[in-house]
Amino acid sequence: MNIILFEKDELKSECIVLTDHRAKHIAKVLHSEPGDCVRIGEIDGKIGTGKVVSIQNRYPFLVELSVSLSARPAPPPSIDLILAMPRPIMLKRILSQVTALGIGTMYLVNANRVEKSFWDAGILNEDEYRPHLLHGLEQAVDTRLPEIKIFRYFLPFVEEYLPDLGTQYSSCIIAHPDSPNSLSDCLKNQDGGILYAVGPEGGWVDFEIEKFLAAGMKDFSIGSRILKVDTAAVSIHGRISQLLG
Repeated sequence: MNIILFEKDELKSECIVLTDHRAKHIAKVLHSEPGDCVRIGEIDGKIGTGKVVSIQNRYPFLVELSVSLSARPAPPPSIDLILAMPRPIMLKRILSQVTALGIGTMYLVNANRVEKSFWDAGILNEDEYRPHLLHGLEQAVDTRLPEIKIFRYFLPFVEEYLPDLGTQYSSCIIAHPDSPNSLSDCLKNQDGGILYAVGPEGGWVDFEIEKFLAAGMKDFSIGSRILKVDTAAVSIHGRISQLLG
């Protein structure tokens, strides 16, 4: 945890009182004492410092901080992700990892090789997935939460929603092992946002690839090795970030 995040309504008269895992982290990991300062940020707001006013460093943990916020968060990330709904346990990892790397929006979509039971998972509820986003922000020292948009039906997304969505980006690309194109081929002369798509375990079927291409996306390959979804999502994000400089 590289930044302590708090909700706007937790701040009272420029002070905040923590009694949960954040207080335990300040007490047991940072070993803070009264007068020490920690990095702190308001979710979707400014970043600053929290001065320890008082601390109880044994259970039940309690930390009172005097808060001063000054720095605005970094600009919104220029990379967004279309992700075929993965296994719920894998989705938890992906949410945290790509948030740490920096995405503005994740579009969770259906695909032929997505198990129907995945759509009944509790992780699709905001109360369930939000902590994983916060974990990614805590790692990356950011306060700006990504937006999660869920599409349970493939065709309405790719035929009705995606064509207009694509106009907001300088490049819309889809990972496909059989593509003759490289990632760098698809990202030449970039001056806007990037939207990339990663398929399910087993990959997109040909029909789905055709629909994505018809909606204006370009396919690319990152090599002959077949990666797990979480590895592919993180690896491609890193390569895009490198190419964008």
